[in-house]
Amino acid sequence: MSTWSNGSSDVSYTSFLLVSFPGLQASRILLVLPFLSLYLVIISANALVIHTVVAQRSLHQPMYLLIALLLAVNICAATTVVPTMLFSFSTCFNRISLTRCLVQMFCIYFLIAFDCNILLVMALDRYVAICHPLHYPEIVTGQLLVRLVGVAAARSTGIVAPVVGLASRVHFCRSDAIHHFACEHMALMKLSCGDISLNKTVGLTIRIFNRVLDMLLLGASYSRIIHAAFRISSGRARSKALNTCGSHLLVIFTVYSSTMASSIVYRAARTASQDVHNLLSAFYLLLPCLVNPVVYGARTKEIRQHLAILFQRTQLQVPTEKH
Repeated sequence: MSTWSNGSSDVSYTSFLLVSFPGLQASRILLVLPFLSLYLVIISANALVIHTVVAQRSLHQPMYLLIALLLAVNICAATTVVPTMLFSFSTCFNRISLTRCLVQMFCIYFLIAFDCNILLVMALDRYVAICHPLHYPEIVTGQLLVRLVGVAAARSTGIVAPVVGLASRVHFCRSDAIHHFACEHMALMKLSCGDISLNKTVGLTIRIFNRVLDMLLLGASYSRIIHAAFRISSGRARSKALNTCGSHLLVIFTVYSSTMASSIVYRAARTASQDVHNLLSAFYLLLPCLVNPVVYGARTKEIRQHLAILFQRTQLQVPTEKH
């Protein structure tokens, strides 16, 4: 603990105990296997699609590169949370400093925001590809793509930095136990002993404003994309355009429904136990990481074909190695 000379309290904790599932402390070791299995599946599925995009020159196009970037963000998001969670399950050492806690909080929310912003870039890419196909190669260049990803990263930082910055100024004197598997913002704010109305207002305002803006931009883009797709004379090209949009919309639904459902459940289901809240938080955080590679691997024809070839080569190599 460290002493601060300010306001009503002069003491503030500078390290915390992460109590992942308070009601399951005696049997927390049993949670290692399911969460480890889930983490390995997430890493393997995302890495496989990323490897396919990187290894195949024919997939070095903006849409596939953005898919690979989105899946790389999924791996980073899962890695930010799950290893720490597994470590706390298997050992008694689950203490985290305030600095590390704030860094983890920033990383979690940055990656969630970056995920959503990449979806916006993908919507713009598809809008140009389908609504202005003749000018697509001239407009969507590698340089523009790098700039758009840079803007997405900057916007994500701008969304998250105020929330984490305000959290770093709060005094934490109620307890040093965070009843969560990660440094989630509201779980940490419950330990504060001062006025956090500004933190709540800023956090809620930023979340609502950006969610509404994102939905308006995505809605405007895909309504025009779908309208333009139905006007394509070639049935095969129209089917391909609609299938691609369907994959993106499915991923958008998964990502945004997960983040919004997490907020709704947190505020509505106040009678539920902390373990239920934490389990739902883990589910909402990891669901997109699990669903996205399946959607893009199964529904994107070019990626699916290269994955099939990769599996065929692997099956042919196994008997050869046995001989």
